[in-house]
Amino acid sequence: MPSSRGSSRPGGRTYISCVSSVGSASQLQVINFNFEAVQITWNTSAYAGINFTFVYKFDKKEEYRPCSSYILQHGYSAGCLLEVQRDGPLYFSIRNGTQPLLTKNLAISAYLKPRSPGDLSFQWRQEAVTVTCSNLGYNDLQYEIQHKTVFDAVWQSTEAETCNVTVDGLDPEKCYFFRARVKALEFAYGSETYPSDWSEVTHQQRGELRDSCWENSLFPKFILIAGMVSFLTVFLLLLSLWKLHRIKKVLMPSVPDPRFSFLGLFESHQGNFQEWIKDTQNVAPLNKMEDGELECAPEDAVVVQPAEAETPKTVVMTSPLYPQMGEEEATGDSGQLPCQPPQGHGVVSLGDFTFVMNDNSYMML
Repeated sequence: MPSSRGSSRPGGRTYISCVSSVGSASQLQVINFNFEAVQITWNTSAYAGINFTFVYKFDKKEEYRPCSSYILQHGYSAGCLLEVQRDGPLYFSIRNGTQPLLTKNLAISAYLKPRSPGDLSFQWRQEAVTVTCSNLGYNDLQYEIQHKTVFDAVWQSTEAETCNVTVDGLDPEKCYFFRARVKALEFAYGSETYPSDWSEVTHQQRGELRDSCWENSLFPKFILIAGMVSFLTVFLLLLSLWKLHRIKKVLMPSVPDPRFSFLGLFESHQGNFQEWIKDTQNVAPLNKMEDGELECAPEDAVVVQPAEAETPKTVVMTSPLYPQMGEEEATGDSGQLPCQPPQGHGVVSLGDFTFVMNDNSYMML
């Protein structure tokens, strides 16, 4: 007699490892689709290039009949899809030509996968909703209803043994997603069953069916995202302008405007410094100083030379302003520099500055 054992495979699939009397092994997966069809597939990786033959029967006294609907993989048989009408045993054999590779019998209910529920109906009652659907034609099932909003990360489940499930704690103003599925209870069918596929997602809000919940949440999210993008754009623009202003000040420092230091020079006198000095406030003319009254001037002085009408005005530095006399150097005191009084017509003062007026120039002392 062949031996068999159950093993779990990735993706929730359950395989049966069966060893025939000749010592060869094959891995099987069996799924009973709601007692309407049974799908049996086997692993062909160890038997590449071989077409296996599948024969089966539902009664031990019957003769084997060949599979009429093979499942192909890379052009070779990898399973068989059988039509069934009720629960009961299944006898089958997988053969390589006429040599049996595996012979086994099993109860198809142990691999039940129920049909997913359809035609869900919703009855709202304040903060609760009752979800109903048509019950399947057999018992020992569990119906699971899941719901969430667009702001929820995970689904929340509510279960009942009939397709009459009440979900509490809902906000009628929110839009909810609902879906349902059916599971076979382990105490009746064993641990090798499969839950049904999820039903189509239904959208409900204020007791009314909606095409989608996303359209209700798109506008607030759009406003939030647009506001954040606008704020970031304005901040980056202001930061760029501030950086550009600082770079401009470093590369091209500003030149002081003489308009603010010499008020009225350009507005009233069109830049004529001589005329501006005469009319400027706080300028007091002084009498001509007699010989010997003017103390020694500094070695260097600034001469303001008015230019011709066609040429710009210039400031010329002259040094020394008062040349020393040879006789005075021979007889004078070495601790005090001798000097001559400047030859001019008058002395004027402007703030902390003193100018000596000549016929054609001003000298700043």
